[in-house]
Amino acid sequence: MARGKLAALRGAKFLVFGRAGMDLYADPPGERIESATRFTSALGGSAANIAAGLARLGGSASLISAVSDDAVGRFVVNQLRRYGVGVEHVRAVGGGARNSLAVVETRNEDCQSIIYRHHAADFQVNAGDVEAVDWSAFGALIVTGASFSVEPSRGAAQLAVARAAQAGLVTILDVDYRPYSWASAEESRAIMRAAAQSADVVIGNDEEFDVMAGARGLSFARELAAETADLVVYKQGARGSIALSGDVACETPVFPVAALKPTGAGDAFLAGLALALSQGRPLGDALTRATAAAAIVVTRVGCAPASPSAEELEAFIAAHVRPGA
Repeated sequence: MARGKLAALRGAKFLVFGRAGMDLYADPPGERIESATRFTSALGGSAANIAAGLARLGGSASLISAVSDDAVGRFVVNQLRRYGVGVEHVRAVGGGARNSLAVVETRNEDCQSIIYRHHAADFQVNAGDVEAVDWSAFGALIVTGASFSVEPSRGAAQLAVARAAQAGLVTILDVDYRPYSWASAEESRAIMRAAAQSADVVIGNDEEFDVMAGARGLSFARELAAETADLVVYKQGARGSIALSGDVACETPVFPVAALKPTGAGDAFLAGLALALSQGRPLGDALTRATAAAAIVVTRVGCAPASPSAEELEAFIAAHVRPGA
């Protein structure tokens, strides 16, 4: 991997690789799943949320994924189109594959999120899907870590990273560690370490870096920044984030908000950061915008539906004290 590629993000069209599914939220906000009598539906899945977040902020994004060849799959594709996400690389698959489904609560305390991922359709993305991509049409690939957990999605994700690098795209890894998708912690450590060492930008939380490192996650993040990646973002939840680029470290605290729920912040953060960098913004400003996008999402119902528009992001930043100011 060639270093010094972040400048290539300027004006980039993004291709996002990974999960797209349906979220069902217990309604009204605060209701427990077990006592709910109604649910609201929304686009879900980390990759779909990131792509929708990019589009909502004014960016250009397409998704590479697979959906079930049924009404739920069609719902997902229709939702992607509604957000302005390109679906030219979203394929419908049969054979009993089903879309990922999350049944979730809008609660900040003791929030229950039940994920149904058995024989998930997005795990059926294969090498043929990757080879069908015109890589010259994109400037950056965002790939989510859950895509590496099983075949054929694992091999397809690895091939996508290789093809993107060959085409000169910036590769961005969202570690997105989901233990239930992996055969073992040891397997995930080996596969995700290799993926992180192949990426230009690596974004994950402290627990995810610990998984890749076996311990001492921050040390591994610093190692990546020093040796292979142009940018590493080490997220620490309520303690904010540390961005590492070469020997530069930039700490950004969170915006204090009254959160409705904890979900969706990471996807919004990545979308906000990637788009800001593609606009040529300095790293500190890009991190502020990413942190603001995450803060907005946790104050609203849903993940993709909670993603801010560019105007909403600007208004939020103008109305709040900037982190570190």
